[in-house]
Amino acid sequence: MGDLLERLRARGWRMTSQRRVVAEVLTGEHVHLTADEVHARAAERLPEIARATVYNTLGELVALGEVVELSTDGRAKRYDPNAHRSHQHLVCTGCGAIRDVRPTGDPLAALPDAERYGFAVSKADVTYRGLCPDCATA
Repeated sequence: MGDLLERLRARGWRMTSQRRVVAEVLTGEHVHLTADEVHARAAERLPEIARATVYNTLGELVALGEVVELSTDGRAKRYDPNAHRSHQHLVCTGCGAIRDVRPTGDPLAALPDAERYGFAVSKADVTYRGLCPDCATA
């Protein structure tokens, strides 16, 4: 059983077969699927699942804070179930692949006081961009 399913059960989230299959599809490390990819994978397990059900379920998971919605470089939104572990993203500028990374150091500490302009900064979202090994050799 994946971390996302366990978190949803602990919250008492009503686990219909459709919701369960969406959560199962999202379970795992480095999962950053689009809604259409979630639907395609969910339909392999539960052929009758409607696209609208997948979109609605993803919206609920985002609203609950159990899944993070990512948008990179104008590409389709992707859904990250790694919502409760501090991490950043490494994005391929060629194919759009996304990997979770956990660099050392505090990105908030990297912002000098003079560059905060009086903001009480509480969070930093860092995205690293480059070419994945497949795109770099193409």
